[in-house]
Amino acid sequence: MFLFRQSPPEKDGNDNSTLFSVKFKTTERTGYAAPLSNYIASSYAEPPEAYRDDLRVLDELRESATAALDVNTSVLKRNTRYYGQLSFILSKFPADVNVGFTWHNAFDREASVSCQDLYFEKASVLFNIGAIYSQLACRESRNDKESLNRAFGYFQNAAGVFSYLRLKVVSETRTQVTTDLSAYMLTTLENLMLCQAQECVWHRSVLGHMKDANIARVAQQVAELYDLAIESGSQGSLAGTIPGNWLDHFKVKRMYFCAEAQYRKALDCLATSHYGEEVARLRMAQDYCCQAAEFIAYDQRWSKTLRAAVIDLVQSLQELVDSNCTRAERDNDVIYLDPVPAASALSSISPYKLAQPTTPEVIQNPGKFLGSEELGPPLFKGLVPFVIHQAASLYEDRKDQLVNKDLITALDELTADCESVLSSLNLPNALEAIQKPVGLPPNILVGAEEIRSEGGFLGIKRMLDNATDANTRAAAMLAAAENALDEEAREDLRVRHGAPRDSARAKRTESSDLTNSLRGEIAKYREVVQKARESDATIAGQVETWSKFFALLGSPREELERQVPSTTVNPITDPHHSQIVERLQQYLNEVSIMRRERLKSVEKLKRSANEDDITPALNEEMQRLAAAATEGASSSSSSIVKFELHQFEDLFAQRLDKYASWRKYIGEEREAQAELLDSIREANQAFLMARSSHPLLQQRQKALSNLETAIKRFREASFNLHDGVRFYTTLEAELRKLKESCLDFAMARHLDALDLVGAGHGEIPEDLAKTPDTLAGSSHASQQRQPQPQQQQQQQPNLMWDPTMPLKYAKPK
Repeated sequence: MFLFRQSPPEKDGNDNSTLFSVKFKTTERTGYAAPLSNYIASSYAEPPEAYRDDLRVLDELRESATAALDVNTSVLKRNTRYYGQLSFILSKFPADVNVGFTWHNAFDREASVSCQDLYFEKASVLFNIGAIYSQLACRESRNDKESLNRAFGYFQNAAGVFSYLRLKVVSETRTQVTTDLSAYMLTTLENLMLCQAQECVWHRSVLGHMKDANIARVAQQVAELYDLAIESGSQGSLAGTIPGNWLDHFKVKRMYFCAEAQYRKALDCLATSHYGEEVARLRMAQDYCCQAAEFIAYDQRWSKTLRAAVIDLVQSLQELVDSNCTRAERDNDVIYLDPVPAASALSSISPYKLAQPTTPEVIQNPGKFLGSEELGPPLFKGLVPFVIHQAASLYEDRKDQLVNKDLITALDELTADCESVLSSLNLPNALEAIQKPVGLPPNILVGAEEIRSEGGFLGIKRMLDNATDANTRAAAMLAAAENALDEEAREDLRVRHGAPRDSARAKRTESSDLTNSLRGEIAKYREVVQKARESDATIAGQVETWSKFFALLGSPREELERQVPSTTVNPITDPHHSQIVERLQQYLNEVSIMRRERLKSVEKLKRSANEDDITPALNEEMQRLAAAATEGASSSSSSIVKFELHQFEDLFAQRLDKYASWRKYIGEEREAQAELLDSIREANQAFLMARSSHPLLQQRQKALSNLETAIKRFREASFNLHDGVRFYTTLEAELRKLKESCLDFAMARHLDALDLVGAGHGEIPEDLAKTPDTLAGSSHASQQRQPQPQQQQQQQPNLMWDPTMPLKYAKPK
């Protein structure tokens, strides 16, 4: 871990100081080189070797900025340079680039946040810059005007940094930040820095012997600033973050400066001969000093967190106020006799604020200093900004939406509509039946060959029988598994029946408590088998319905052609009817030409979209925007131009406009297709009327239509049955495991029953030693089984189970 070492105790954060500095945030070691190299290679398609020096410098900048060094202006410069380069590379890389950062809470070292967020890194570095300014201010002796001026400037810079961090930087982070970066905490730090900057003004006013009235106004402003610090620091969310003694010091110092303001105003009243008001204000100063003294006394009794320097400051002022109040009251009572107004009647002291949050220009506008000695040359200057890649990706998405989702989909829908209309008119099948009366259409021949290759009707019937057999086997395995559990349950009842209450037999766990999961599995698989049986029945019904057509399609081609109605000549011999057929064929030819041309147009559109690379245009637009921003910017503006996606919207619209002609083309295609389909409907109506007098043609057309439907049904049945083979193979394996589990359970329980009965009796009862064969077969078969004749000699039952033998048990005499 890199740790910022705090400033020496005698100059920062000790009992000898009345001012506070901010601790540093600490961080863990991390590196940019490897993750940024990978990101450049994968996302930017550029060689990372070209940026090897930039990566090395960036790693060095972070390490030097987070190294454990004493606080001085060199540390401030290193952190500022790192901050400036971070600000610039955020215009080149996304904030969530694959670099991990871990930062600890400045006020709670145990709390930390780890994330991949460059904005969080930037915010943490900027927090430390504010902390450096606060510590540089506290290091000043503040014993002379020059030292006070430097401290005043540092405190104002610290306040400006914390204000800028709160308003501009933290809001950009993409992760949950540590509480020291919360808005309440940064507001508290900003107010504290302003309090202490105003204190420097007060101290300088006292050293410079300014008029007491002016000193009072400066002190009043200090008190009001501490009021703001108390308000922001008292937020509930900061209870575990802000140092515990800070608020106590804020309250004491507020009371102190309220007393100081009244004391200085009283001295002004003395100088202007307002003796009664002098006494009233001194009494008010006494009240504030007494409140502070009571707070100090309570602290010293319990926590002792107040600094000795602050306590001494209050006590010195209290003694000074008390002595002046005694004098003023005596002089007024004896000499001046001026009425003493009530505290509520006194005019308020108008505060005089000089402390303001001052953000260094290098923090607000780091781009202005890139290339100078302060920040160094910008890193990754030649790398295309990440927003350009984002813009290119966004344009690709919009182009894809326009080309594929809108234009090509519209053309595909036109083609689908055309095919739907032709299919509803039974074209071109109806026309082929006229033009090719001998022979079969190619789709029928291909389908028939496919059916023959799968064995025809007998092949599909064989697959159906196999599915039925598999379902029967599955049901048998389920029955065997359930019968084994049922027989074991009956045996369990016999074991526990009549057993003494406290015996092992009586305490034996009931079968129902042990077989819930197995019976649940059996019920689940029984439902699966039933549904599979129903599906098989549906397929069988479909096969039975189309069995004649399946058998015909599985026959040789010559037999298939012989069974389809045909003629050797065109039955439409009337010249007028021939013209009708020719006209309909011409329209169908135009449809074919339209489809081919449409496919060519789609390919042309796809090529045009693939060749549409917007990256060069984006780079030109980026340069134009950067030049416009530079020309229109003031001398104090940042030269880091932050591009946003919305800045490229005009370019997107311009590039997508070139696809507008395709919308016009689609409209023309839609009109032309509608006109052509209307002509086809009209010609087809005339064709139907001409064909209505030829029943043979109608028979042929109907036969071809039935064969097409039969081919579809065969393919559906074949697909479902092949899928059923895979299903039953998996199911049988699972049921086999379930059956074995049930048989193993029944065997183990049977052996346990024999042990229990044999342990309590000299001889095992015959009804327990006998195990039904249903553990390997059906219950019905077991009930039909006849008892074996008794042996001449009593034999000891074989209690050793041979897994290779059937589950049968010897019957003892």
